[in-house]
Amino acid sequence: MDLRQRVVAAVEEGASCRAAAKRFGVGASSAIRWVSRVNARGTLEADKRGGNVRSHRNDAHLELIFGWIAEKPDLTLAEVAERLGDAVGYRPLPSIVCRFFKRHGVTRKKRLLMLPIQESMEP
Repeated sequence: MDLRQRVVAAVEEGASCRAAAKRFGVGASSAIRWVSRVNARGTLEADKRGGNVRSHRNDAHLELIFGWIAEKPDLTLAEVAERLGDAVGYRPLPSIVCRFFKRHGVTRKKRLLMLPIQESMEP
């Protein structure tokens, strides 16, 4: 942050972005971007990086989704996404639905019912 402030201060004192970048040993594109950020936003703070932002949209429909799962426990992630699209007009990717379930501690493993071994089938 200190380096960004020194580069922007040099530009505000009259140096070009490229000259300030060379003086402080940073890339010209970085200096141009930092000066633009100060002019547009008034701050040098970096943007928040990464993170999951889309799966939280499903939280507004929590009761609806849990109702579907209670009604039909073997729904696939794609089927839940499709139902959301039909019900509320927002169709998330199945991976977004998966993150929603993980965040709420819902485990949905499909298990095949094991048939009992019949004793009459022994060789």
